[in-house]
Amino acid sequence: MDYRQLGWQPDTVGELDHRRLKAPSVKLRGAHPGPRGDTVYCVDLRFRHPNADEYLSSTEAHSTEHFLLEGFSRLMPEHFLGVGVMGCQTGFYLTLLGEGRRLVIEDALEQVLRGVLTASAVPYARVDQCGRWQNHDLARAQAVARDVLARRSQWQDVA
Repeated sequence: MDYRQLGWQPDTVGELDHRRLKAPSVKLRGAHPGPRGDTVYCVDLRFRHPNADEYLSSTEAHSTEHFLLEGFSRLMPEHFLGVGVMGCQTGFYLTLLGEGRRLVIEDALEQVLRGVLTASAVPYARVDQCGRWQNHDLARAQAVARDVLARRSQWQDVA
């Protein structure tokens, strides 16, 4: 696979020493071709610097995850498979089908985060939509979005 053609630095694709990772950054974790020619892309959306006592609180991660879920499913419906919080609480794993171009992904992320700043509520945060619906905070999600957007020019500086 030609990672450069997709906009990725080949030496940063895959697992990297977490002591080298920078944040915020957008990094291709993996690209997995399927038997029918489709490719599944896993993208590391790193919002906090690993192992530096920087992490998202459970509330920040939870609310931000809901915005990423809503935003990517709306903006990339034919490609979006899912998003999940990293256990270390430093970011999210974004999974896409058939779309691995860095700029397309970064532009969508920017749109999602800009939407967080103008939102009046966290999406999917009702008792019938969320298993821990009380654990949301719009202002904290907006602070995360503001911080990550303020450093948009750094997203490609992965390690």
